[in-house]
Amino acid sequence: MKKQLLLTFVLLQSLIGVSQVIYSDQFNEGINNCSSSSSLSSSINNDNLQIVGDGTANDWASLGYSFHNSGSSTIINAASNPKLYIKIKAENNPQVRIDLKDTNGYVTSLTPSAITTNANYQIIEIDYNAKLEDGGYGSSCASAPCAVDASQLSGIVLYFNPGTGQYNGTVAIEWLSIGEPLEQITDYDVRYNQLGYFVGRNKIINIASLNNFSPKNFTILNDNNVIVLSGVTNTPDYWDDSGEYIAKVDLTSMDTPGTYTFQTDEIEVLFNIGVDIYESISEASLKYFYYNRASTSISSTYGGEYARNIGHEDTQIYVHSSAASPTRPTGTIISSPKGWYDAGDYNKYIVNSGVSTYTLLAAFEHYESYYTSKAFNIPETGNNLPDILDEIKWNLDWMLTMQEPSDGGVYHKLTTLNFSGTQMPEDSNSDRYVVQKSTAATLNFAAVMAMASRIYSNFDTEIPGYSATLLNAAQEAYTWAIANPNILFSNPDDVSTGEYGDYDISDEFQWAAVELFITTSDVQYKNDINLSTIGNGYPSWQYADPSALISIMFHEALLSPDIDTNTASNLLLSFADDLKTTVESSVMNTTMGHYNWDYTWGSNSTAANQVLILIRGYEITNDQSYLDAAYTAMDYLLGRNGTGYCYVTGFGEKSTSDPHHRISEADGIINPIPGMLAGGPHTGQQDASGCSEAYPSNFNAASYLDNSCSYASNEVAINWNAPLAYTLNALQYYQNKNDNTLSTTGFNNQKETIRMYPNPTNNGIISFSTNEAVNYIKVFDLNGKQIITINAITNNTIDLGNIKQGLYFINFYTSEGVFYKKLIKN
Repeated sequence: MKKQLLLTFVLLQSLIGVSQVIYSDQFNEGINNCSSSSSLSSSINNDNLQIVGDGTANDWASLGYSFHNSGSSTIINAASNPKLYIKIKAENNPQVRIDLKDTNGYVTSLTPSAITTNANYQIIEIDYNAKLEDGGYGSSCASAPCAVDASQLSGIVLYFNPGTGQYNGTVAIEWLSIGEPLEQITDYDVRYNQLGYFVGRNKIINIASLNNFSPKNFTILNDNNVIVLSGVTNTPDYWDDSGEYIAKVDLTSMDTPGTYTFQTDEIEVLFNIGVDIYESISEASLKYFYYNRASTSISSTYGGEYARNIGHEDTQIYVHSSAASPTRPTGTIISSPKGWYDAGDYNKYIVNSGVSTYTLLAAFEHYESYYTSKAFNIPETGNNLPDILDEIKWNLDWMLTMQEPSDGGVYHKLTTLNFSGTQMPEDSNSDRYVVQKSTAATLNFAAVMAMASRIYSNFDTEIPGYSATLLNAAQEAYTWAIANPNILFSNPDDVSTGEYGDYDISDEFQWAAVELFITTSDVQYKNDINLSTIGNGYPSWQYADPSALISIMFHEALLSPDIDTNTASNLLLSFADDLKTTVESSVMNTTMGHYNWDYTWGSNSTAANQVLILIRGYEITNDQSYLDAAYTAMDYLLGRNGTGYCYVTGFGEKSTSDPHHRISEADGIINPIPGMLAGGPHTGQQDASGCSEAYPSNFNAASYLDNSCSYASNEVAINWNAPLAYTLNALQYYQNKNDNTLSTTGFNNQKETIRMYPNPTNNGIISFSTNEAVNYIKVFDLNGKQIITINAITNNTIDLGNIKQGLYFINFYTSEGVFYKKLIKN
């Protein structure tokens, strides 16, 4: 098959008179012409070159491949066309750098060529025309730069995760060639939800190309390679947002859980259908906040490989001159520990912290029963407080320290004077300050504390007096804001960190009044609510009206005697209707692009918040079409978008892997902390001058760069992750409810069918009881990666003593379907 493909390609080239293949290896002669090491081994397997890394390779470990003719080393002349083509796939998304090597031992290292691989085959071109120089980095080039002789090439050198090493996984290379590819390079891409699709929900896959194309044939195969569906895409439509032509494949009729292959003539991808699709990623989206805690170490018990030392204890914080008061003059030292790092930086900002905390509080308030039993392996797991409230409390405790006790006003932020370098928290030792009180920060604080007070009031036995403390702080803050209604924030001359300036705070006044009235029923706050001036939209740090609307409608029964809840409902539903219509009618079936501001800085949080509004629309109306639109729109963040990226680190076949996040950049670990939402595409490209890599597109939905230099498109932030966590968990919640009405055939989600104990476990020895015959068991980690399969089961006991500490998913495979449980290993 491979030989026939090559002969056809060469014949075609000779007929049309274009350049030819100079060298190729399809690995079908069984010849392995690679060097190997203890950490990187190679073999020929099923006519593929297979390279296996065991995770121990050093930073610059390499594997050499020599050009050959039936096993005899040969020298090739590629001076006329020094382009390498390679068909490659790999586990765990390694970056692969490939250097050409000449007979002098010089390699193309001065301007290295690196590619990012994934679990699906890609054909990648590397053009060395402008890269034929050796930088003298440990090679035989003694006086750099040295010219690499493209007419005397002896082979290539491959590095896996260059600069960090430690690649663990398998790489498969189907062929490589010099001069021209052995197969046509496709000019289109398959865009799909890389986590998968839920049973009983809409399922859309798109084909995207910069060039118009005819409808394409497709085939769907199950995991036994049996065709279960085939057809032809629709005629593609132009999507202005990405500058691409988009064709659609609707797979909603497929509802049997499993892993499937989607094939066209040129491309194939794997996708999943199931009922627990968002279980793992929803936990990781919440666990992100734990990883971003300030003033604490992250132990291996809860952080695994992401363990780190304590940084920013924040017990000696200086009062900046802009924040000075009679009771706290300039230079006063206060203590302000805990809280979450705001984004890629190490500062803490009240307004952004506030909207993030609000969103997580709303998640718990809206789905309390779901979160009561949802654990994600943090130090507080197992106490009598739901994990999400434990995590929120870490930030609330910090926010409380930002209120000046003498007057109730709230400092706008806690910060260094300038952003820190790329370093771990423990190495970031610059002085930190609380900076100017502002009306926006104080009202934001008041709203969040009032909301938190009513939620934590149900846990007064566990944390006595906490609810009262929160409410008192909220009321004092509101009183200060009424007396200081227009103290706006801008950075002092000596401060250059995030400003979060807001020049219209009427919405913050409304939001604070709403939350205080819901919590206290005090007429003082009711009188400050004026629904005729509230706008709709989605919540953000600078726009609080939607937060007020969401809280009003959740407490509609309580408020309707006092507040015009019909107006609130109409406002919220008007926006939800726009979003639903956009999902149903747009080329890409997404919420994004309906409004001009959708692709702003942090556009992925826009997408997440729009899904949140659709979910609230369903809650208000019980109209299933809103929820259907929410499930479909969620695909955007998980791969069915203008770039083909799953924007959540650690998940999907092509996910964000190099975010602008100081911890992930400085910790020396190859993969970033999982569960972080990248900011997403927008055309501002404010970082373009500082990035050596160019943005691939200037179109709204495709202007994204997966590089840590790209703070404008690839930073992470708590206010982006909060709506991600809200929506992922809400959609999983509704799927869990839906599953109760489904047949038990296939994948079953009735958790009490199997009882597992002890949980948590210290030694890894667990027992289980069930009425079902268990055929085998699989264990998955928090990122959905399979850790172990247990085929031999004795006395209903499982020995997991060899796995490291953390949170795991245990899948029990029975004749009645698959049952899953969560396990915490201490």
